[in-house]
Amino acid sequence: MQARVKWVENRAFLGQTGSGHAVLMDGAPESGGNNLGPRPMEMLLLGAGGCTAFDVVSILQKSRAKITDCVVEISAERAETDPKVFTHIHMHFIVTGHTLKPELVERAIRLSAEKYCSATIMLGRTATVSHDFVVVETQNETA
Repeated sequence: MQARVKWVENRAFLGQTGSGHAVLMDGAPESGGNNLGPRPMEMLLLGAGGCTAFDVVSILQKSRAKITDCVVEISAERAETDPKVFTHIHMHFIVTGHTLKPELVERAIRLSAEKYCSATIMLGRTATVSHDFVVVETQNETA
């Protein structure tokens, strides 16, 4: 895996991935940025959320669950002093589908957290990572 980050101006940086995608990251105005994009630490949270959501959806689909949506709301706390690592990350999953079994959703989240999601497992080296979930029932399989 490859990536490249290039300084644009002030506190703005262009991140380019080996797969050909780009994202602009920027700092807050009080840090010399112009608020043109997400902060690099926000990108870490987005990456962790995307990684675990990818796993959960994949696991549920492989078990033939009738999943129609998956949202992960992430909240995090950081250390007060440098390096301001994440100290606590909470992931709240909202999984929508038709006749979804809560125990199957819980299993998928647990497998992601303990076995598959390299991003959250790595962040778990410095932060306490917690999870909870709700299952939202749809009236039909294609909602």
